Amino acid sequence: MIDINPFDPQTVVLLGALNPATILVAFLLGRKADQWQKIPVAAFAGAFAGFLLYWLSATVGIFSVHALGGEAGMLLVGFLAGLIWALAGYLVFPAKKAAP
Repeated sequence: MIDINPFDPQTVVLLGALNPATILVAFLLGRKADQWQKIPVAAFAGAFAGFLLYWLSATVGIFSVHALGGEAGMLLVGFLAGLIWALAGYLVFPAKKAAP
């Protein structure tokens, strides 16, 4: 079982940046984006999906959460990681542009 301490920057960064739900959702939505303006939306959706996975894991008992405090930082780090993954999906597998 993983222990989540009140504020541990290393754990917050690792959980935010390496969350598989964040990576998967941001990359797939980045692939579907037909305009660059949709990249931040894909990143936020990925960060939210990653946070939801974290919350479900804590509810089931995989994580032992002792105090609150790092969740906002984890969401921010997940958003920044989501930007990178969404941009990678957008650039590597570009969607067809919408007709005007």
